[in-house]
Amino acid sequence: MGDNQLQQRGQGRVVPGSFTHGSSAQRMRWLTIGWKSGDPNQCDTLSKNAL
Repeated sequence: MGDNQLQQRGQGRVVPGSFTHGSSAQRMRWLTIGWKSGDPNQCDTLSKNAL
């Protein structure tokens, strides 16, 4: 579950600029990359190209 789902449930609206843990899609993307590669270095979620 990402910040988008938490905000929707809690506030009834989504404010993407306030995300601290990414959207559901972003979190799923990085989980999949890490799972398939088995290499933590592939999961550079803080780089400018991460999104």
